[in-house]
Amino acid sequence: MKVILKDDVKNVGQIGDMVAVKDGYARNFLIPKGFAVEANPKNMRALEHEKRKIHEAVRKAKTGAENLAARITAAAVTIKAKAGEEEKLFGAVTAMDLAEALKNEGIEVDRKRIMLEEPIKRLGSYTVPVRIHPEVSAHLSVQVVAE
Repeated sequence: MKVILKDDVKNVGQIGDMVAVKDGYARNFLIPKGFAVEANPKNMRALEHEKRKIHEAVRKAKTGAENLAARITAAAVTIKAKAGEEEKLFGAVTAMDLAEALKNEGIEVDRKRIMLEEPIKRLGSYTVPVRIHPEVSAHLSVQVVAE
């Protein structure tokens, strides 16, 4: 079945693309979730109009992501945690903790966008990548200090 994507779908395509997918995937997932519409003549005509709106929305989203990336890069987050001997933390600093610290700074970022490979378990300075947009990422400076 051919569908027109209304949103970016991982491993399928970008917003505005017309792609061929299996019927069940389209009927049971893409169309009900609002990620796509069926590619019929009516929707094909509407696609041309929508493409202009979509390209403008993508451009605005990328500009907003670049502005957010600049704010994240400029921000320096300090997290206080209990630590024992040899600067080991009791527990760990996770992406959720970093998202909460950014929220306290006035920067709203989903924790899933913070690409922390493994939780931070020691005191010190770290640089954590944050993927805001498929084409835009930032590096967050994190300082973990003893409480």
